[in-house]
Amino acid sequence: MMELPPKIDEKALFNALLKKSNPEIEILVDKINSDYEYWDKVKYKPLPEGYTPQMLWTSVKAARLKGMITVWGKYGIKLCITSKMQRMCHEFDMKFGSFWEAENDSQGPEKKYYLSSSLMEEAIYSSKMEGASTTRVVAKEMLRKKKSPQNKAQQMIFNNYSTIQYIVEHKDDPLTEEGLLYVHRLMTEKTLDNPDDAGRFRTNDNVVVADMVEGDVVYTPPTYKDIPEFIETLCDFFNHDNPSVFIHPIIRGIIVHFMLAYMHPFVDGNGRTARALFYWYMLKENYKLTEYMSISRVISKSKASYEKAFRHTENDGNDMGYFVAYNLRALEISFQQLRDYIQRKQQEKKAANAFMLAGNINYRQALVLQRLTEEPDTILTVKDVQELFSVSSMTARKDLSNLVQQGYLNEIAINKVTRGYIQAPLKTPY
Repeated sequence: MMELPPKIDEKALFNALLKKSNPEIEILVDKINSDYEYWDKVKYKPLPEGYTPQMLWTSVKAARLKGMITVWGKYGIKLCITSKMQRMCHEFDMKFGSFWEAENDSQGPEKKYYLSSSLMEEAIYSSKMEGASTTRVVAKEMLRKKKSPQNKAQQMIFNNYSTIQYIVEHKDDPLTEEGLLYVHRLMTEKTLDNPDDAGRFRTNDNVVVADMVEGDVVYTPPTYKDIPEFIETLCDFFNHDNPSVFIHPIIRGIIVHFMLAYMHPFVDGNGRTARALFYWYMLKENYKLTEYMSISRVISKSKASYEKAFRHTENDGNDMGYFVAYNLRALEISFQQLRDYIQRKQQEKKAANAFMLAGNINYRQALVLQRLTEEPDTILTVKDVQELFSVSSMTARKDLSNLVQQGYLNEIAINKVTRGYIQAPLKTPY
């Protein structure tokens, strides 16, 4: 069970708001709030003699209270927007706006490839978070070749991909109740126990969020009777461009994500739909680079922290600063991964050009030769090439066999079934 924070004495909180702490405590409080740490970390901070963890927690809460705004009054959901959050949003504005400043013809094909790949990654990992079990290679082959899904996992990924494509095409449309239901139907078609639940709000309170390992109920959403009012509030928040209280668009997008997950208006598919709404809101606000980033991949790989962000929010008086802080970090990691990926691909392309000058060699084959030249002791298999380039086994086998025929590779037996491929010693492509 997750430990609840200690109750704050109102008099102590009032004193903390009025009086300045000693400089050592102020520095510590600033650092805690910069990372938006929960009680389970705060209570272990080294403290001056006579200063207890409860006193530190009171100072932390007082500092947050000074910057607190109400986000969703009906449920008491509030948020302290810290200096770090504002700085990160400013840095995202600068990065997202300048990443591809120079538009030119040479970038066109590369950007199209990155876009296609990232949309697939987003669909795959958002689905995996909800239990879809399949390999990236199989999933990407299905999407690239437009094959029909063969099982529920593939159907979830296919649905997610179709939903993202729909959102990209309709990013400038206002959010409406009908639009939200359509997105949910796209996302969940043929994946629910009751097919009629796709594109329909829940009509009872028999929905809870349970721990997938222990089976314990960790969250019970508000009653289904609140859903009509919630949809009106959500659409207004999503579409309103001139709110009375300014909240940075990236943080507003995270709030949209949180609001739908909090209400849980559907029997199933709430998480996938919430992440899709965040994606939609970011594109609506002209954060075009979002199309090239797989944020769900980062969330999927830190799912425990993602779930903790929800639970910390609920346990600490519906302070969703925990959720905002987590998602900003996920966005930062996703951007860094995109930048590293593109730099790596550009370096590979530059190095592969020398191999492609040899003649009848495609880009994948050039990269295979480049890798074997850099790591001459490497033995590649069809499966290695398949996973490296997200291609079918037939395509990988054809690439390798062609390089063997041209004398660039030698084929060797690894065992009775598997064949390996090594660099041929007597021929180089230049």
